[in-house]
Amino acid sequence: MTTPFHYEPGAATGPVPPPECPAHGLGIGIGPGGLRRLYGPEAEQDPHGLYEKLRAEHGTVAPVLLHGDVPAWLVLGHSENLHMTRTPSQFSRDSRRWRALQDGSVAPDHPLAPIFTWQPICVFADGATHERQRGAVTDSMGRIDTRGVRRHVNRYSNRLVNDFCREGRTDLVTGFAERLPMMVMCAILGMPEEYNDRMVQAARDMTRGTATAVQSNAYVLGALSRLVERRRHEPADDFATWLVEHPADMTDQEVAEHLRLILIASYEATTNLIANVLRMVLTDPRFRARLSGGHMTVPEAVEQTLWDEPPFTAVFGRWAVGDTELGGQRIKAGDALIVGIAPANTDPVVRPDLNANMEGNRAHLAFSGGPHECPGQDIGRAIADVGVDALLMRLPDLELAVDESELQWVGNIMGRHLVELPAEFAPRSPQDDREPPSMGKPNPARQDWEVQSAVRHTAPTPVRASVPAPSEPARAAAGAGPAGATATTDGSVDALAGGGSAAGTIPQQRRSAAPARLWRVVTRWWNGH
Repeated sequence: MTTPFHYEPGAATGPVPPPECPAHGLGIGIGPGGLRRLYGPEAEQDPHGLYEKLRAEHGTVAPVLLHGDVPAWLVLGHSENLHMTRTPSQFSRDSRRWRALQDGSVAPDHPLAPIFTWQPICVFADGATHERQRGAVTDSMGRIDTRGVRRHVNRYSNRLVNDFCREGRTDLVTGFAERLPMMVMCAILGMPEEYNDRMVQAARDMTRGTATAVQSNAYVLGALSRLVERRRHEPADDFATWLVEHPADMTDQEVAEHLRLILIASYEATTNLIANVLRMVLTDPRFRARLSGGHMTVPEAVEQTLWDEPPFTAVFGRWAVGDTELGGQRIKAGDALIVGIAPANTDPVVRPDLNANMEGNRAHLAFSGGPHECPGQDIGRAIADVGVDALLMRLPDLELAVDESELQWVGNIMGRHLVELPAEFAPRSPQDDREPPSMGKPNPARQDWEVQSAVRHTAPTPVRASVPAPSEPARAAAGAGPAGATATTDGSVDALAGGGSAAGTIPQQRRSAAPARLWRVVTRWWNGH
């Protein structure tokens, strides 16, 4: 085993070179004691490259420096991360155990304070307290109507597309990926009126370790506290009310803090996930070909992205309960550890070929693991699945508007965020956002692009033939379709109920006598309406 940190705040081993010393030029990402910084230009611009350097130098657990050159351990190995997240008796989520907090090395206004400052919520608790609070969250999650969420995602997606569809160009990050999750989550929590640009900006800012992160955190918490107070007196059918009324008997502060946790974690993860999926669609020809050719569904594309570009690259943190060992490193009581999600997903032990198809494999750590695994991951998946599907149905001819090399990211300890994703498409007229996306053929100029989703939104609308239908004998002689059949927009044959309007369309395999009204009801239910 190697020794613990060579560098402790205020007590570096050996002489520290003066600021102007050339020794500082050995690497902009190198800090006191020769440890690599998990912040700054190198960590932001090439986190995967940094992870591989750390893996080569230290193995599966590496010493790193956080903002202010505060030491911590970054866990890189897949099995080591699983062990850490599944063993709260050794690695606690209670940040009050952090030795750097106890000795004053980390100030209350530290840039990462919104992430690590202890709060009365389940992510900072272990044992019975965690079970009580987590139980309230999971029980309330179970009351969410998944079909209702899909309905909101469909309508909000169309509403966002309507805002820019006439322009023929948009930034898919600021115009879609950053907005859709906040719109949906505000509706789920019970405060749709709080959705605005300020809420979006605050949610993105508070996890980035910026100078304004603390103020952004206060803005979000203020809105949620007002919601909790309102729901104490005016219950409604929403997530905030379910937490307030849960038998766990949470205080107003507990409820507000848990709502903040759910809002920010869901928002940040889903925003990054949507942006990453869309970037893969626009920049990776093989990814796009498999998706457009029907060899990959949108949910499968989302799952592959969770392996390659997880929404959170790391989660801070865990704190050692006592002296222990992990990955060949001696961990001292009170040391801080970071769950390395992205490096675990590329661990050569579990993924020797990074180009391998990972569809259907959910062994990734995109949502962490153990008792603190994200309880809302299925909601995030639903927002990404339906949102991306709805966008590509409306704008199937999306193309990247800049060279891929011009794309830029902003990184921090927790994630790598795509700044912009400029895209071009043929201008279109807005669509009624009260209806699901059309299932008609995409832009004629792009008929080779047809997204196949696991969820079909509506049956194709038939187009009546311009010539009278042949007689029954003639049809039989010609080997045509069944009676009452008409040609659809894609040249296929569908049956019409009662030979009437297109509203009575039913699938070909159904008998023509099946009730048209029942089929319409089933179709709307299937699409979440």
